[in-house]
Amino acid sequence: MERMSAGGVMAVMAVMAVMPQRSWPKRPLWSATSQAEWCRAAGEARYRRTVLRARQERCLEYPVCTSGTSGTRMDKYAGIRTQVRRQNIKASEYEGTRALGADVDLFEYQGKQYFERYGIPVSEGAVADTVDEAVQAAGRVGYPVVVKAQVKVGGRGKAGGVKLASSPEEVKAHAGNILGMDIKGHVVERLWVEHATDIAEEWYAGFTLDRAAQLHLLMLSTRGGVDIEEVARSEPDALVRVHVDPSEGFTGGQALQAVTDAGIDDSVRSETADLLVKLYRCFVEGDCDLAEINPLVLTTESKVHALDAKVTLDDNAGFRHPEWAEFVATETTDIRERRAKERGLNYIGLSGDVGIIANGAGLAMSTLDVVSQAGGSAANFLDIGGGASAELMASALELINSDPSVKSILVNIFGGITRCDEIANGIVEAMSRVDLKSPIVLRLDGTNAAAGREILAGHISDRLVAMRTMLDAAARAVSLAADR
Repeated sequence: MERMSAGGVMAVMAVMAVMPQRSWPKRPLWSATSQAEWCRAAGEARYRRTVLRARQERCLEYPVCTSGTSGTRMDKYAGIRTQVRRQNIKASEYEGTRALGADVDLFEYQGKQYFERYGIPVSEGAVADTVDEAVQAAGRVGYPVVVKAQVKVGGRGKAGGVKLASSPEEVKAHAGNILGMDIKGHVVERLWVEHATDIAEEWYAGFTLDRAAQLHLLMLSTRGGVDIEEVARSEPDALVRVHVDPSEGFTGGQALQAVTDAGIDDSVRSETADLLVKLYRCFVEGDCDLAEINPLVLTTESKVHALDAKVTLDDNAGFRHPEWAEFVATETTDIRERRAKERGLNYIGLSGDVGIIANGAGLAMSTLDVVSQAGGSAANFLDIGGGASAELMASALELINSDPSVKSILVNIFGGITRCDEIANGIVEAMSRVDLKSPIVLRLDGTNAAAGREILAGHISDRLVAMRTMLDAAARAVSLAADR
């Protein structure tokens, strides 16, 4: 019973990339300056189109863009995760983390509790944090039971984190083995003990956002309980995709047609279609980025219910959901991202050694690409925004400086709304109040760039290096990181 992350869903969508793409400026042959200008324009265009208020203001529109040489996606959530995959970073290094305005991944048991609010049938179960609690939970839900590790990563079954038990002795043994188990870098601290289900068939169902098409997307397949990405690659016809206009909603007729197209048995089509409508209601009213059931099972008693749950909530909608506080409290948050959130910075931690600061999502993503092209690896994504002040720049440098993995810092600024002299003042301020552990490579261009360079002229040293182009700056930052 594999669980697919939000990044995994995006991988499926990439494999099945037959959806229309939004038209963006055709990438020309450019100098470093024109590249920055284009990326800034693309980034600002995305921000101008950020919110599509349709159907109770619950559908967020994030077009997709490609930039640089690696074709990095620029959508708000999947973009960074795609860049992470391009750098061959293990899923365990970024799954379960969240940045300012990012998403909240729920544990399986939380996802099932969320499903229950919308009438989606799930297996009876209980949470356990100790072996004794697991035995007690099994007694309440009734034998046989399944003891399941609660981690926000797939591959639990293969790792030994899902076990069937028919007696208290077996529950005790399995719970003792699973608690404390390391599954892809995630230590198991909680169990979900549920009544075992007699399964006749396993399917897959999930709703997510198709940001390129600006529509909701249903994915449905009778090949459930396995790696759905592999199904999409090897049997693309086995995955039914239905786009849903959020302003019109998802109807019972659409659900029944999808169930029919997927080849689900006649006897349970109506019941399955009803469940899909409930799942869509959970997705929309529950402000989800992803609502996935894998597997969605048909029992030997011809009942359809969710045997697993993967739910990702859009943290931007948190103001509508005070009840989400309990979910946020269980988040496994990268300490760097927690510090960034406290400072109001749009930051996502990666695993490289070149710290990145840029103004605007497009330029920041392009900077990650150029660092990779120069043979380096980014330690983070940090967008200080279009109107960054000296104080914000200083705060960003302090944050990057606190990361022990950073060996050099690349500051890439193209002044538009952001004034380069303000950025220069922020760097000077940061250098005066913080013992910077890593050398800074700075590239300034655009509004007040000359004034900014003049401010920094007296501070240029082996700790602060100024470069005229983005490509040269990236190469120097990578070289400095390699030398330390």
